[in-house]
Amino acid sequence: MNTNAPALTPEAKDRFMRHCLALARRGWGTTHPNPMVGAVIVEDGRIVAEGWHARAGEGHAEVVALASLNRGPRPDAVMFVTLEPCSTHGRTPPCVEAIVRCGIKYVVVGATDPNPAHAGRGIELLKAAGVTVETRVLTDECDDLNLIFNHWITRAGPLIAGKVAVTLDGRIATRTGESQWITGAEARADVMRWRRLFPAIAVGAGTAMHDQPRLTARIEGEEEWSPVRFVFDGILRLAMERQPCSLLRDEFRERTIVVASEQAGTGYVRKLQSEGIRVWVLPGATPGKISFPAFRARCTQEGITGVYVEGGAHLLSEMLHARELDYLFAYRAPVLFGDDRARPMFRGLRTERLDQAVRLERVRHLALGDDQLVRGAVVYPGRMSVDETVFGHG
Repeated sequence: MNTNAPALTPEAKDRFMRHCLALARRGWGTTHPNPMVGAVIVEDGRIVAEGWHARAGEGHAEVVALASLNRGPRPDAVMFVTLEPCSTHGRTPPCVEAIVRCGIKYVVVGATDPNPAHAGRGIELLKAAGVTVETRVLTDECDDLNLIFNHWITRAGPLIAGKVAVTLDGRIATRTGESQWITGAEARADVMRWRRLFPAIAVGAGTAMHDQPRLTARIEGEEEWSPVRFVFDGILRLAMERQPCSLLRDEFRERTIVVASEQAGTGYVRKLQSEGIRVWVLPGATPGKISFPAFRARCTQEGITGVYVEGGAHLLSEMLHARELDYLFAYRAPVLFGDDRARPMFRGLRTERLDQAVRLERVRHLALGDDQLVRGAVVYPGRMSVDETVFGHG
C-alpha cells in the first residue's frame, strides 16, 4: 500500500481476512460452479459491512458488502476480499466496476483469480482506477477454500477426490471385514461436512450392496441433503439383485446415477431405467470396466465440478492405478491391526523406489478428537507438481 493507506497491522489484516473466510464458508456447497467468496468493509479499524456469495446467479460478496453498507464509504475505508474481484461480465456485472464506482480506495485481496486468462486483471484494473491493492494476505487459506473451483477452472474438469479411513498401519477393515467404526464421531462428522461441499459422491457397486450407504450429508441442525450419488457398476450387478440397494429405493433415488460399461446388458440398463434410475453407459477399452477418463468427460459435460469417492478399496485402487485421483482425504485412527490379512486401503501398484511413490502436496492436517485428517493434492511420479499447475497463479 502507499503511504496514505490506512494503518493496519499484519495481525489486523489477518483477522479481517479470517472473518472474510468465515463469511465465505456460509456458501459451503451452494455456490457451484462459482467459488465461495467473503468480503468486509473496514473503517477506523472495525468492520462496518460484510457480504458473501450465496449461490450462482446471486450477488457477489463485494457487491453484497457494499449494499449492506447502505451509504458511501469513508475515505479511510478498506475492503477485504478472499478472492480477486471479478473483471468480466457474467450473470452479474464486474465487481471491479462496483468498487471503483463506490469510491473505495484500498482493497486487500487474499487469492488471485485461478483462471490464467483473468489472473491479476481485476487487480490491475483497480490500480489503473487509482485504487491501492494489497495481495497475498492468507493466500494459502483463501486458495484452499476453493479446491473444487480452482481445479474446475484450471483443469477444465471435475476434482475427483478419494476418501479413506484407515488404521495407523493403513488397514480399512479386519480380516473378517469389520470396519465400523475405525474412526470416531468427530472424524465421521467431518466427512459429513465434506459431503455437503461436493456436488457428487461415488462408491463402487460392492460398497453400495454390502454397506447400504445413504451417501447424504447429515449435519446436526441442518436438513439432510443429498448430492448426486454415483454407483460404479460395470456389469450392472445392481440390476441382478433381488433386493435393491438403498440408493435405488430411498427418498433421494432420483439423485442416484449408476455408471456402467458398454458391456452391461441392455436389458439390465432398461430395467433400472424403468424403475426411474438414471444410467450412464460409458465406453471403455477393457470389457466390463468403466473408463475413468470417460466418466470425467461426462461429468464435465454435465457441469459436475467435483466428485467425492468414498470407496470401496477396489474402486479407489483402480482410480489410483489409472492416475485419476486428484485429491485425497485420509482419516487416520490411533489403531493398529498388525495383521497381514487385514484389508489394505490401496493395492496394485509396484513401487520399488521412493521416487516411484505417489505423494500428496499442499498437505493440510486436522486433529479430530483422537483421529487425524491428512489431505492434499495427489501427485503421481513423473507428473508436474500441483504447485506449478493448479496453484501456479500465485
